[in-house]
Amino acid sequence: MIHPHTYIHPNAKLAENAKVDPFTVIHQNVEIGAGTWIGSNVTIMEGVKIGSNCRIFPGAVLGAVPQDLKYRDEDTYVEIGDNTTIREFVTIHRGTSYRWKTTVGKNCLIMAYSHIAHDCVVGDNCIMSNNSQMAGHVVMGDYAWVAGFTAIHQFVKIGQHAFIAGGSLVRKDVPPYIKAIRNPLSYGGVNSVGLKRRGFSLDRINAILDIYRVIYNKGLNTTKALEYIEEEMPASDERDEIVGFIRESERGIIKRYTKTEAEDE
Repeated sequence: MIHPHTYIHPNAKLAENAKVDPFTVIHQNVEIGAGTWIGSNVTIMEGVKIGSNCRIFPGAVLGAVPQDLKYRDEDTYVEIGDNTTIREFVTIHRGTSYRWKTTVGKNCLIMAYSHIAHDCVVGDNCIMSNNSQMAGHVVMGDYAWVAGFTAIHQFVKIGQHAFIAGGSLVRKDVPPYIKAIRNPLSYGGVNSVGLKRRGFSLDRINAILDIYRVIYNKGLNTTKALEYIEEEMPASDERDEIVGFIRESERGIIKRYTKTEAEDE
């Protein structure tokens, strides 16, 4: 159902059962999947592909050109997966020639006033709470959760199943399966509550905790800690994910909290 007070460019492709409320503008080269609802006063600009059964709430702006001075009007895109909800006044910008598109996965919830900048990759089943701000080139793993009023620096990586506390400034990579808390942002233990909700057994959670005890509590540098983990700890998907994430980190991972560092801030 398309409201008569909506403008849709003739080249846009909408599924027959997509619903678009009044005063929304949909530009050319846009695709909207089956069962998706677009609320009032939404602007969907060129190069946006929205999956099936999504909900886009009033005031959202999707596919605006990136706020990047290197952008030169390249044909770039935004892709949003099935069953994702985008709340009021969220902004998601197109990619640049760095990655060519900005991606939000399936089953995500992007809450009101959040921003996802150019070339970001948000995985499946992610949550960004109100007023979360994501700079360009950020990569966020599946099932990660960013609490409200969090600012994420460009090129940061957030591991899968990680939780970041509200009001955080994220300047370093956040490894998978952990809680990132305090100021300055620091390792706050394993995200055991989130992992239990997603069906992780107690044995798997304890194995993850043992790995992070080596990384953060054993007094080894990062290289030695990873070597110890690979040589002494049982192989598992979680072990390999953690080791690979830390080895590939270009910004460095968040540290263990110390009172001295907090006072220095």
